[in-house]
Amino acid sequence: MELPANLVRLASEVSEITYKRIEEVVRGDPKYLYDAAMHLIRAGGKRLRPLIVTLTAKMYGMPVEMSSWAAASVEILHNFTLIHDDIIDRDELRRGVPTVHKLWGEDIAIVAGDLLFAKSYEAMLRLLDYGVSYERVLRALRELTWAAVTVAEGQAMDIEFSRREDVTVEEYLEMVRRKTAALFKSSAMIGALIAGAEERDVDRVAEFATNVGIAFQIRDDELGLVADEKVLGKPKYSDLREGKKTILVIYSLSVASDEQRRQILSVLGSSTATYSDLERVARNIVELGALDYSNRVAEEFVRRGISSLEETKPLDTEAREMLKVLANYVTRRAY
Repeated sequence: MELPANLVRLASEVSEITYKRIEEVVRGDPKYLYDAAMHLIRAGGKRLRPLIVTLTAKMYGMPVEMSSWAAASVEILHNFTLIHDDIIDRDELRRGVPTVHKLWGEDIAIVAGDLLFAKSYEAMLRLLDYGVSYERVLRALRELTWAAVTVAEGQAMDIEFSRREDVTVEEYLEMVRRKTAALFKSSAMIGALIAGAEERDVDRVAEFATNVGIAFQIRDDELGLVADEKVLGKPKYSDLREGKKTILVIYSLSVASDEQRRQILSVLGSSTATYSDLERVARNIVELGALDYSNRVAEEFVRRGISSLEETKPLDTEAREMLKVLANYVTRRAY
């Protein structure tokens, strides 16, 4: 699936101005701390959340130049979570480069993450310099705070799940709703809020982004199992090695024979499992139908999300159409 030219141009513009805004706000001394904080941001990334902020704001008449500070805010917060997530998971690669704690050590990585957390609020407050009302900025900050809290709750659930063998699909979906979809939802809400959308539309874009965020994580879980490492930007099968209870693992364990279940659990979370062990279990998971199942679930969440978006009444219908295309693009199969 190829993106339309107008969306490609906008995505490039948003990525560029978001990075510029982040550079403006994430600077200071000591230099090594700010280098650590900017490391993953400089490595690139999809800049998906800033694009969601920008498109929802654009739906209600706010230009990119003005919404860019909110876009930078959510991207800074997102990268804060990635730094700490990599420490927890002991990951050594992110976006094709060594992780922050791998280069600077865990102590500086933790502080760099803390710095980004604070800087995300500083970036959002810059909206006041562009004439956005105190009321709208306050509501945006409340939503950003909700996202930070909710992502932490989801992260805790993810950690706890790795220690259990009885995680259900319903529990997984709730974890994903918090850990991943929360920032999608807040990105859309913040864009709509700062642009002055009606409350009904704010609720609809929130429903849209929540559902798309869940589908996005399901696809991410699939890619971790079957995609090329060049696509992932990190080692293949890292979720299996870390003992992650993805929707594919949960489904497989629910339908596997006793022997198949034993094989999956013997590799899941094992630091001594070889690449061939991981590869064999991944193949078994696919043969058990987990990929077909997760695809069906993801597609249903995308459908729900787009249905909610279609109920909005935007000033800029082209921006809404671009959001719909984006939702389908980021949740498509890529393997």
